[in-house]
Amino acid sequence: MDGEISPEEVEAMLDDGRPPRIVDIRSPAAFDREHIPGSENIPLAELPDRIDSLAGEERIVTVCPHGQASVQAARLIQSYEGTKDARVESMRGGLTAWEGEFESAAEAVERDGGPRSPF
Repeated sequence: MDGEISPEEVEAMLDDGRPPRIVDIRSPAAFDREHIPGSENIPLAELPDRIDSLAGEERIVTVCPHGQASVQAARLIQSYEGTKDARVESMRGGLTAWEGEFESAAEAVERDGGPRSPF
């Protein structure tokens, strides 16, 4: 793990159009209620099985409610062979420290053009 990053630094990267891959490790229900725009939900319990989806990323920021479990998630991601060259950081203070905008799952669906049909 490359340390912690402040919520302000994460927000600045989002505003500058150079967003890192933001991995929110909370439950799907918590993520659906509100999350950082552009983030994705990979619950901590699922991370070992889904870590290969992060392979090849340049910068990854993990997020949790208070910034503690995301440190462990960042360490796990950094230990994966496919992310050895990535900068992997935990957002300091977690979502309780985030002062930027949040979006809900419903807003994300609207932004992306509606739900996708499985057919």
